Amino acid sequence: MFFLNTNNTLFAVIKRMYSRFKDNNIPAFASQLTYSFILSFFPFLIFLLTLISYTPVNSEKLMAFFSDTLPQVSYNIVLNTINQAIASRQSTLLPIGMITTIWMSSNGMNAVISGLNKAFNQKESRPFWKVRGISIIATLFLAIAILFSLVLLVFGEIVGKKIFQFLGISHLFIGVWNITRYIITFSSMTIVFSLLYRFTPNNPPSLKEVIPGAIFSTSGWIIVSLLFSIYVNNYSNYSNMYGGIGGIIILLIWLYWISVIILLGGELNASLISICGKDNTEDGKRK
Repeated sequence: MFFLNTNNTLFAVIKRMYSRFKDNNIPAFASQLTYSFILSFFPFLIFLLTLISYTPVNSEKLMAFFSDTLPQVSYNIVLNTINQAIASRQSTLLPIGMITTIWMSSNGMNAVISGLNKAFNQKESRPFWKVRGISIIATLFLAIAILFSLVLLVFGEIVGKKIFQFLGISHLFIGVWNITRYIITFSSMTIVFSLLYRFTPNNPPSLKEVIPGAIFSTSGWIIVSLLFSIYVNNYSNYSNMYGGIGGIIILLIWLYWISVIILLGGELNASLISICGKDNTEDGKRK
């Protein structure tokens, strides 16, 4: 096993990732990914809110997630944009509008596929329609996964309260639930990243090989979002510096760091696969 081999330490993995970070020019690629994300971010939210309207989940639950994740000034822009979009259309999207929204939302996923191919040093050999189809399916799955997590959180809270009341320990519910909901969110994001790294590259790795990168990306996403939100809300002066577009600038910076994290997760998987493959080759030569 890789982690039990004394010749391959954590330092070796970090060194390999740093080398790949420079060789694959991750900062530049993350900038391209950010551009695609900003174009697909709001269409995806509108599509997600449309799906939520068919479930018992209140749309405020989704916006509460972004309220906890985004800096306040960026959250206000997101909320205002979504409210304007909802107010200017009918209660449900027409089929042609739904298709357009899904297509625009999948542009971000299409950019992720290109980034992961770069991380694994692969050239895209699949036809355009297949790559676009994978992007759309991945986008739909992401929306469903978020929706499922919200439903699970809503009904989990209701069921949990009933169980704790039945057991006569309702006073313990809040503490237990605060931990449980973070576990649900973390697990859902890890599953999404695992499937993303597993099925979207041109030559997909195995599920076991992508789990480290999925855990890294989930942890990195949460940590970067929380730290960035704390910094912007308490210490930065983006609003004073950029005025009315300060919220947009902050949103772009947040999306940029999320892009870096996603690409680094792919680079971590590629580094581990590369090192493990080298170990297996050397073991075979020794035999």
